[in-house]
Amino acid sequence: MLARLQQLTTVALAGAVVGWATWFLAHGRPGLAIAGVAAVGLSYAAILGIEFVLLYQSYDAGDLLRPRARQLIGAWMAEVLCAPCVFLWRQPFRSGAELDSLATTTPARRGVVFVHGFICNRGLWNPWMARFRRLGLPFLAVDLEPVFGSIDRYVATVDSAVATLERATGLAPVIVSHSMGGLAVRAWLAGNPGRESRAHQIVTIGAPHAGTWLACLGRTMNGRQMRLGSAWLQALKARETLAGRERFTCFFGHCDNIVFPTSSATLAGADNRHLPGTPHVKMAYHPAIVVEVLRLLDVDSPDGPASATGSG
Repeated sequence: MLARLQQLTTVALAGAVVGWATWFLAHGRPGLAIAGVAAVGLSYAAILGIEFVLLYQSYDAGDLLRPRARQLIGAWMAEVLCAPCVFLWRQPFRSGAELDSLATTTPARRGVVFVHGFICNRGLWNPWMARFRRLGLPFLAVDLEPVFGSIDRYVATVDSAVATLERATGLAPVIVSHSMGGLAVRAWLAGNPGRESRAHQIVTIGAPHAGTWLACLGRTMNGRQMRLGSAWLQALKARETLAGRERFTCFFGHCDNIVFPTSSATLAGADNRHLPGTPHVKMAYHPAIVVEVLRLLDVDSPDGPASATGSG
């Protein structure tokens, strides 16, 4: 469903830009044609800029994690370049380009379950999946549906994916999740205390573990659940065990333009790791996370510790 929505959005946007430019060029007004095209890109960059301003304002002046201006500008530029690749290409048109790989070897290799976040689909993970396929690693990427439903409704999807990889490899998988996906995995784990052994380790990337300020603007069910200190988050916390939280490695960044305050992406009892100068979407492809996941899989990557980014 999300791929269709993003396809329509992308095609409509491209059609509007081309139509504007064609009309004004045909009427001998190239300046207005160029200005219209530029306005689309500048508007998008400006919206991202507002997110970074709000992020900066969420810090107290004495906060040691408060980013410097050059870090925020660098993160903003990185997100301006990265996010369109995800939302205008990988997710709308390439979500099925990398099929799940359940191929087994002897001895069996541990697999990975990929869980995306809000307004995303499995296409987010294409660079990861392409690399893991080259390495011969089993993996499975889910689509969380309904897109705007309760996070609790994603528990069955996560459980099914974990069970599928367990059957294929005979081993508990590593679960890698981005943004809201981290909450879906926590809800899966909290729903049954016996599930701790079914996840070898859980890696969250920019997950709003304590909510995010931006969610106050959300009106969807899952958006409301991600508000700071929401009743849903409090109930989730009450169901969790220390043993479950010790399975988590949580990557967070002080330049995360979606999940802030910054401490919201950390989890008490987990291994929390800070990634300086990294924005929200770009964080999903950070080289340090790729290296850590390969370490958890006990894999020496022949192509080195490069990031998972790519053209897929």
